[in-house]
Amino acid sequence: MNFMPSDGAFRGAAPLSPLLGEAREPPHNIQAEQALLGAILANTDALSRVEGLVEAAHFFEPLHGRIFEALARRVRAGETPTPITLKGAFEGETVGEGAGAISVAAYLGRLVAHATTVINARDYATAVKRCAVRRSLISLAHRMLEEAHGAEASDDPARQIENAERALFDLAEYGAVAGHECSIGDAALRAVDMVSRAFQRDGGLAGLSTGFRDLDRQLGGLQDTDLVIIAGRPGMGKSALAANIAFNVGVALRAEGAGGEVSFYSLEMSSEQLALRQIAHDAGVSIEGQRRGTITEAEMIRAMRAAEAMSDLPMHIDATGGLDIARLSARARRRKRIGDTRLIVVDYLQLMAGKGDNRVAQVTEITTGLKALAKELGVPVIALSQLSRGVESREDKRPLLSDLRESGSIEQDADVVMFVYRAEYYLEGRAPSTTNVEAHQKWQEQMGEVQGLAEVIIAKHRHGPTGSVAMAFDGRTARFADLAHGGHRGMGGMR
Repeated sequence: MNFMPSDGAFRGAAPLSPLLGEAREPPHNIQAEQALLGAILANTDALSRVEGLVEAAHFFEPLHGRIFEALARRVRAGETPTPITLKGAFEGETVGEGAGAISVAAYLGRLVAHATTVINARDYATAVKRCAVRRSLISLAHRMLEEAHGAEASDDPARQIENAERALFDLAEYGAVAGHECSIGDAALRAVDMVSRAFQRDGGLAGLSTGFRDLDRQLGGLQDTDLVIIAGRPGMGKSALAANIAFNVGVALRAEGAGGEVSFYSLEMSSEQLALRQIAHDAGVSIEGQRRGTITEAEMIRAMRAAEAMSDLPMHIDATGGLDIARLSARARRRKRIGDTRLIVVDYLQLMAGKGDNRVAQVTEITTGLKALAKELGVPVIALSQLSRGVESREDKRPLLSDLRESGSIEQDADVVMFVYRAEYYLEGRAPSTTNVEAHQKWQEQMGEVQGLAEVIIAKHRHGPTGSVAMAFDGRTARFADLAHGGHRGMGGMR
């Protein structure tokens, strides 16, 4: 028996844009909205079952949204709402038209009288939410069509595509209504949850482990929403460090078996070159030897085994060159939906395209966009950066924040800035003649102190201390490692 006004008593069919053709009624389910409100009125436990799933704005009928809001407000205040206690909030309002109109108070009474069990409340809420998302999708389609038709011929469609991608991602994440807004109480609960996970996890890390003990100790892991810059002069090993971290995270995700992947955007190296480096890392086989085909049969077997072990690694490589921030962001959102991205690596930001001729403005747009992407997707983003040639003119070649190319925006937007520095690289180029025995012997002693060593200088750390982390580095295999406890090198036993 239909005990309540029909759908038409609430709202007439809303015509669609002429661009979409004939008028059609937006998706809605008035019966599910009524059943959900009735369940909450009959038993306030129903509200706890649907909190976080449905909100007032999801209801097609505005009156239903206001009733839901009034119910939630009273339940949170410790009250038990009834049609009588809610009557004052809707004084003088009616439902329906003409002779069939009834007061809102009477309507609330009918909702309670015909309420079903609290068990079905979540099913009703899901139906309401799905209709709301479909309406949002239709609304988005309207906006896209109208913007496309109304754009000037000279307008760049890339911006519209990026906006549409972002809006679709929000819908896919059920963020079209709430977005990233929340109360301070909710934020505090999430913060405590993060602290709890760090407390329970080995090593006390709140973020993703880099796979390097000493670096994790300094950083506390890679934090969600952080933009991490790894910078260095050519030959320092910044790409190798970023790749090592990315593969370490991939291996950890595979071991956990909980899903998720690493997205690596390589604007410099091809996917094959990146894989070759990791094979060298895992197999302990020289990169140069693999390229030239001068490795031994035993090394070839190790390389093949390393490649086979990488076959199910949760890592996606995009080696498209010349990406701008809009296109990279669109691809990252797509990967987040498909593979639940947990870490993004960009190698490197100076190779990204920008708009206009002012490179400083271009890099500002890129770094601001990367930080926004980290926040939007809720993952750490590692971006590599070149340093200016000013480093080479100094006696002490350890990098400084001022050495970052277009450093203003990079330093400002980054949460963490790390420099990779290898004294061995510079010392190699200053080898004296062997005829100068004393000088050559002193040079050999200095080389013995720094050979196989790298220094990761944490020059900016928004969440913790700055400092320096000593690491072992093998240039043959592009492999970083922790230093052995109490020792000079950390490469042993890594195969």
